Amino acid sequence: MPQSTDAPIDADSDALRTLLRHQASTVTVVTAPGPPAVGFTATSFTSVSLAPPIVSFCLDLGSSSWPAVARARHVAVHLLAHHQQNLARTFATSGIDRFAGPTRWRTGPEGVPILDDTLAWLLCRVVDRVTVGDHAVVLAEPELLRHAEVGSPLLYHLGRYAGLTDDHDAATRRPAA
Repeated sequence: MPQSTDAPIDADSDALRTLLRHQASTVTVVTAPGPPAVGFTATSFTSVSLAPPIVSFCLDLGSSSWPAVARARHVAVHLLAHHQQNLARTFATSGIDRFAGPTRWRTGPEGVPILDDTLAWLLCRVVDRVTVGDHAVVLAEPELLRHAEVGSPLLYHLGRYAGLTDDHDAATRRPAA
């Protein structure tokens, strides 16, 4: 088990950012209807509750996507597959049309953009937005979902995209008795 011999330091913004780079996160793209439609890459997606089902993600209040998300009744959260690093980069880039080619998408229920070929997506009804510091925590109730039967998730770790080192089947196999 790794142990640190360094003395604790103040948990300021820079120290926290450095520490959180060590946490592997699932890469998602959140989309909301327009005009114009918006979307952004997020690594803050998580389950909040199963009864009722509630998920959350966070968004910087200064983001170009925030005004649309602030008024959206529905959003979609897309879990990206390991091979979708370019899609993650596209939706993380400011000042471009993120929905232009080569991005493949369609208008889904409630007018929400649905990206093609993602590992999974959830269409969610926004139930609350909580401002915390310079971000909003968006709480949403999944209404529809779709997931692939196979595939490995795209992860973000130490400032770069990563994947799992072994496949799901190998990781869950038990040795023969």
